[in-house]
Amino acid sequence: MSAPFPFHRETTVRVAASPQVVFALLDDHQRLAAHMEKPSLMMAGATMAIKTDSKKGQALGSLITVTGQVLGMALSVSEKVTEYAPPLRKTWETIGDPHLLVIGAYRMGFVLAADAEASQLRVWIDYDWPAGRRARLLGKLLGKTYADWCVQRMAADAARVFSERHSDGNQ
Repeated sequence: MSAPFPFHRETTVRVAASPQVVFALLDDHQRLAAHMEKPSLMMAGATMAIKTDSKKGQALGSLITVTGQVLGMALSVSEKVTEYAPPLRKTWETIGDPHLLVIGAYRMGFVLAADAEASQLRVWIDYDWPAGRRARLLGKLLGKTYADWCVQRMAADAARVFSERHSDGNQ
């Protein structure tokens, strides 16, 4: 029997803040996935809308929905927080059938570790190709690139927030 998520991508960055402070930033799913709400080449110029339940994605079992249109196709995915251990780790994964272009079902998360007066942040995704022949072909061609972009954007965005605060004298 194969693993439910055969592909894995991750990135690690140093963030100039404590794990508690970084976790508080990343625990805001709207902010964590903000790269999806802005037009970009990786999003084919489209944007996705992120909605959370009353727990705001900040509790075990909390639900997150991402919807939008890319190249005229409706996309949507529902996620559920499956691990919630502030201030060190959080994991969420797709529930139901995701309607995405280049990746299918996935589990994603981040792990923080104290590093002197900063943190090591590791953002990762385990994923499968999307369902359907055409989407599977797109997944084979672009899935790895897209997964890398997602984890790198999340990690770099967090590092940049604290780099900018530090350079402004605000921490």
